[in-house]
Amino acid sequence: MRPVLIALSALLLASVLPGQARRFALDSAGGLRMHNVRAEPATLDGKRGLRLTGTAPDSDQFAIIDGLEFANGVIEAEITGTLAPDAGAAARGFVGIAFRVQPDLRTYDALYLRPTNGRAEDQERRNHATQYISHPDWTWSRLRQETPGRYESYVDLLPNAWIKIKIDVRGDHARLYVNDSPQPVLIVNDVKSGANARGAIALWVGPGTIAHFRNLIVTNAAP
Repeated sequence: MRPVLIALSALLLASVLPGQARRFALDSAGGLRMHNVRAEPATLDGKRGLRLTGTAPDSDQFAIIDGLEFANGVIEAEITGTLAPDAGAAARGFVGIAFRVQPDLRTYDALYLRPTNGRAEDQERRNHATQYISHPDWTWSRLRQETPGRYESYVDLLPNAWIKIKIDVRGDHARLYVNDSPQPVLIVNDVKSGANARGAIALWVGPGTIAHFRNLIVTNAAP
């Protein structure tokens, strides 16, 4: 096969056609592009996955899935987060998925969890168990200050225990499902990147967190 045809075939394999699911075991760092994180294979509760630790707590921290572009569809994964030994008092084990990540590595949407909030003995902390953000402009702190409660919600979580998540994105609407619940735990009706944005998918880690990821499944939807 000619080199041009080989390159074209590889490009087609890297893309995800509408309705076609692409699976990533995430049992190694192969096929990932690190941005302020380090990754290593790890086993948690008998399940093999990938452990990610942030290296720049004051910056965006994630691992991009190479060769995968996403606009609309469903992202599923098993994830968990717990506090790093040197975590600050504000750390919550932040872990999630970033989508529509742009080449500048600063612009993206994300849905993430705060596992240590799930069973906190404080109702306000429980109400902050999930979070939507859109960097660089719409940080969690700005969203909480300007629209309290709209982009966060409660869900029962435990740190350092596998959590199934599903993110369904359609234009400027996104829904987060946790642990096979038929109902979303968080609904976002104004995804800040807009109805027509597209970009990469990344495994997202917040400061003071040791995160685990496994069994990522991406199903693109037709425009």
